[in-house]
Amino acid sequence: MFDRLEDLVIRFEEIMSELNEPSVVNDQGRFQKLMKEQSDLQPLVDAYKEYKNCKQTVEDSVSMLGEESDEEMREMLKEELNDAKDRIEELEHELKILLLPKDPNDDKNVIVEIRAGAGGDEAALFAAEVYRMYVKYAETRRWRTETMSLNENGIGGFKEVTFMITGQGAYSRLKYESGVHRVQRVPETESGGRIHTSTITVAIMPEAEEIDFHLDMNDCKFDVFRASGNGGQCVNTTDSAVRLTHIPSGIVISCQDEKSQLKNKDKALKILRSRLYEMELAKQHDAEAEARKSQIGTGDRSEKIRTYNFPQGRVTEHRIKLTLYKIDGVMNGELDEIIDSLIAADQAAKLANMSEN
Repeated sequence: MFDRLEDLVIRFEEIMSELNEPSVVNDQGRFQKLMKEQSDLQPLVDAYKEYKNCKQTVEDSVSMLGEESDEEMREMLKEELNDAKDRIEELEHELKILLLPKDPNDDKNVIVEIRAGAGGDEAALFAAEVYRMYVKYAETRRWRTETMSLNENGIGGFKEVTFMITGQGAYSRLKYESGVHRVQRVPETESGGRIHTSTITVAIMPEAEEIDFHLDMNDCKFDVFRASGNGGQCVNTTDSAVRLTHIPSGIVISCQDEKSQLKNKDKALKILRSRLYEMELAKQHDAEAEARKSQIGTGDRSEKIRTYNFPQGRVTEHRIKLTLYKIDGVMNGELDEIIDSLIAADQAAKLANMSEN
C-alpha cells in the first residue's frame, strides 16, 4: 500500500509541475485533464502527508520520553503520543478507502427514471412523491433538476417520470437508489381504511456523453406528434412532441415537455444514450462477478431495496438492515443518513474483498 502511495505522491508532484508549464496552460484539453487528476489525488496526498507527520510525531515523542525526567512534561508527551497513534489508525483506514478503485461515472450527472409498479393509482401517487423527494434532496445539495419526460395519471400521480439531476458527484451518491421502492399505507383512493402495499421502480443512470457511448443515428427513428396535457397555447397546435425509437433494442422514448421540437429531440437522445450506456455497464457488471459481489445493490431494478411504512413512520433499507423512524424527513429529501450508510457499507465490503484477494 505504501509503495503505491509514494508513487501517487510523485505523480501528484509531476502534475503540479506540468500545470505551470505554458504549453499545458495553452492546451485547455490537457490542462482540464490534469486539473481533474490533481483534484482526485489531492485528498489522498493530504491524508498521506498527515499520516507521515503523525508517524514522525510518534518517533519524536518516544525519543523525548527516553530523555525527559520532568513528570509534567512526560505526561504531555504521552498524551501527544497517544493522540498521534489514534490518528494513525484513523488515517490508515481513510487511506485504504481513498485507494479503492474509483467508479469512473461518480462525477457524472444522472438521469432518473421512476415508474409506477404494482398498485395502480396508489403506485402512481407514490411515484410522484418519490420524484419530489429526489428534487428536494437535489436542492439540499445545490444540484439542478430538469424534467425530461412525464406521463401523469390525472389525479396527481405519475405513471412514469424521467428527469436529469445536474451537479458535482450526483451519480456517486444517487447510484444506490436504483431498485424497487415499496410503500405501505392506507391509500387516499381507498375508503375502507386498509393498508395497501404498492411498488415503484427507480433507475439511476449516469448521463452518457458521446465519448462514453457512440449512438448510430441510422438505428434511430423519429416521429413527431402534437403535445397533450398542460403546456399553454402550443399544446395541440404544433407538432413539437417527439417519439424516438431505437430499432436494435426496441426502446421507445417520448418527450413533449418543451415547446421546441428540437429541444424534445435532444432530451430524447440524452435519455436513449444513457439507457444504452447503462445496459452496457450492466453487461460489464455481470461479467465481473467478484466485483459485483462487493457492491451494495447498485443498478438492479428488480431488487427490492427499501420500504416506506407510513402507519409506523419508518423507512427500512433492506440491503444494510437500516431502519429509521423519520419517514416525514426522508420524504422531504433528508436522504443523507441512508446514503452515507450505504456508501460506508459498500466501502467496507470492497475493503473486505480486497483483503481476501
